[in-house]
Amino acid sequence: MFRQKLMGGIRRWWFVLLIVGMIGVIAFILFTPWNIANLTSHPNPVQSYAEAVQRIETVWAQEASGMNPVCRLQFMTHDQPVERAIVLVHGYTNCPQQFHELGQRFYDLGYNVLIAPLPYHGLADRMTEEHAQLKAKDLVTYADEMVDIAHGLGKQVVIVGISGGGVTVAWTAQYRQDIDLAVIISPAFGYQQIPAPLTMPAANLYLTLPNSFQWWDPSLQADSGEAYTYPRYSTRALAEFLRLGFAVQGAAQREPPAAHSILVVTNANDTAVNNVLTASVVKVWREHGASVTTSEFEAELQLGHDVIDPTQPYERIDIVYPRLIDLITK
Repeated sequence: MFRQKLMGGIRRWWFVLLIVGMIGVIAFILFTPWNIANLTSHPNPVQSYAEAVQRIETVWAQEASGMNPVCRLQFMTHDQPVERAIVLVHGYTNCPQQFHELGQRFYDLGYNVLIAPLPYHGLADRMTEEHAQLKAKDLVTYADEMVDIAHGLGKQVVIVGISGGGVTVAWTAQYRQDIDLAVIISPAFGYQQIPAPLTMPAANLYLTLPNSFQWWDPSLQADSGEAYTYPRYSTRALAEFLRLGFAVQGAAQREPPAAHSILVVTNANDTAVNNVLTASVVKVWREHGASVTTSEFEAELQLGHDVIDPTQPYERIDIVYPRLIDLITK
């Protein structure tokens, strides 16, 4: 009898240990970023203005058929290299038109301006499912290419991005030492709907589960947004932006950012992205002694997430643009 009780107790303990072990393995998998080791930079900067123009023409030629005309690569040039070149990176499901007006203002200030569509973006078919194919690696390749080209357009390179484009610019800030100023606006290191500690497991789940498309505005559905934006987002693509953000955060823990100077701009009224996670990245960068300036648009302005596109109903470009231009040009 004693032996039977002993064996029964041992079996129960083994069962408990097995369950605890399985929970531990699952937790480790969920709370560990997946496949970020290869999200590193491979610089190949151009050596002249002519080579930069040649690469831009190659990008134009490689753009997908069926592009919305306003979403094709926009190149505002003074027909020669200038003191400063600026690359503007739009947000997820938007396109270069988002930055057109701000880009024009920088062009008028003497900058050469480059605004290229993110991979799988800018198609005239707003209901396209192409953007579900987006991978963090695609964003890395895109970012490297834009910085490489910019070297032929100006003596100094400035790169600016918002939301998903902001995370993409944060990656360049971490890895590209040939950037004079990286401007990161409302980066999507996490989303307001997901508690910060659960961002990584949520991203890993979305990367595992079948992709689904969700309306940005369920009440308007296909009628939401502008004619050059996609009214739906891909859960898989959103998770890929988070994965790129994890790569930035992981690298930042190990080493300082490579960019000469970084400007991080947040919006206190932002209901889309998690500013707490952005602040944590800034904190780590500063602990390395990096040159990081921060600025925040006040909640009283009641700005939405997209502070750049002048077609937004809540737009305040009369305030936003001058402040950004002052921060970038000073």
